[in-house]
Amino acid sequence: MKTRISFITLLLIMFISMVSAQDLMDMLNEEEAPKTEYTYATFKATRIINGQSIEIPPKGALNFVISHHFGAINSGAYEFFGLDQANIRFGFDYGVTDWLSVGIGRSSVRKTYDGSVKLKLLRQSSGAKNMPLTMTLFANTAITSLKWQDPEQTNYFTSRMEYAYQLLLARKFGSRLSLQLMPTMIHRNLVETIEDQNDVFAIGAGGRFKVSNRVAITGEYYYLLPGKTADDYYNTFSIGVDLETGGHVFQLYLTNTQGLIEEQFIPMTDGNWLDGDIFLSFNINRTFQIVK
Repeated sequence: MKTRISFITLLLIMFISMVSAQDLMDMLNEEEAPKTEYTYATFKATRIINGQSIEIPPKGALNFVISHHFGAINSGAYEFFGLDQANIRFGFDYGVTDWLSVGIGRSSVRKTYDGSVKLKLLRQSSGAKNMPLTMTLFANTAITSLKWQDPEQTNYFTSRMEYAYQLLLARKFGSRLSLQLMPTMIHRNLVETIEDQNDVFAIGAGGRFKVSNRVAITGEYYYLLPGKTADDYYNTFSIGVDLETGGHVFQLYLTNTQGLIEEQFIPMTDGNWLDGDIFLSFNINRTFQIVK
């Protein structure tokens, strides 16, 4: 009888040991299975400086942006070196999902209203899913509300409309350096003369170098492809500093444009750095979580 009980006890111990070993193997296999590590905070704001970054607000978050450009530094002491002048834009961007956002804004330049859509198609990652870069599409529609210069003639509402389309390609190299490329097309329904371009093409490049946990140096340049617009205007160049406070991201920068949206600063920059046409500017970014 004792022998039978001992044999049954031995079988139970062997069975429990086999189950425990199998559970341990399953746990080890789960730990060894490759995971996808997604890159985050390629840039700290939805704009690098003047132009868009690949970033969008998180799902359910509302991003409020105030953009402010003073006058040109070379305007002299009478204009307090540009501080007496100002162009400003108020903008709101809302994260519909983690890959889609919509935005609206109002600029003092040409009294312009704008609406935008941002769509994140690819996200940089490593591990189980290896993606070398992040890709975002950006589209914007702008409507100027200036009074007609000649109200007696036939004026069309569509003549007020302009459009911007961008493909944003960015990669984060380590924890400090992020670079972005921005092929761009601007379409204007109405231009001043028949020689002017309705469609303007440009290629932008921007970057961010993280100096510390809360400070980064940023730069941005838009090159106008050859054409009438490139002959009449300058390429946009901006350099600045990002300051993160936890709740806000302050962007202080110098630029040669007074434009506040793509339809303005890409094809209409008339400031020349070499002539001192430099505008002290800043963006204030604040994000509110609307929907949990």
